[in-house]
Amino acid sequence: MKESTFNPEQQEKDISSKIVAGLERVSEVFKILLWEKAKIVGLSPIQIQLLIFIAFHEQRLCNVSHLAKEFNVTKPTVSDAIRVLDKKKLIVKDFSSSDSRRYSISLSELGKDIVSQTNDFSNPLKMKVDEFSQPELESLFETLSQLIYKLNRSGILSIQRTCYGCKFYERNNETDYCNLLQKELLRNEIRLDCPEYIEKVRG
Repeated sequence: MKESTFNPEQQEKDISSKIVAGLERVSEVFKILLWEKAKIVGLSPIQIQLLIFIAFHEQRLCNVSHLAKEFNVTKPTVSDAIRVLDKKKLIVKDFSSSDSRRYSISLSELGKDIVSQTNDFSNPLKMKVDEFSQPELESLFETLSQLIYKLNRSGILSIQRTCYGCKFYERNNETDYCNLLQKELLRNEIRLDCPEYIEKVRG
């Protein structure tokens, strides 16, 4: 029982445990901030997250199957959330694909209004992150982007669109390079959510 990331004694001798415990605290911040917005607009946190995702991503990513992978929840969970959003007239379903059982989702004007009220939920956290120096920000970002990539490779995160997992990315002589943009990437130019991302075939 003593061996646990959340055991203060273990944290004292293992910095990885301290970091994981710290990340858990940060995840709580997102829950708190989302719930504050949820109470204001009368939606659940996952419903708000779905609306914000749909607002800022291509329609090909805005379907039940992909959204379930994106948020690491089941398809029935997403379907239930979409049913509520549809009932509240916050979304529009597009059945124009060749498969009549599938549909993509876009926002209605009312849905766009809700997004304008809620998409700033993370601002209190961003304001604190902004207080770090540029070198500290770049170092933190590099660590986070590598962590996200590794979690995806291990199967814990099912979806990621970071440069490190993209077919266009190369690492040459300690340099990051994008073959699509045909340019060397600075540390702060590595993307976490790239619109042009195509998954690299794993050998």
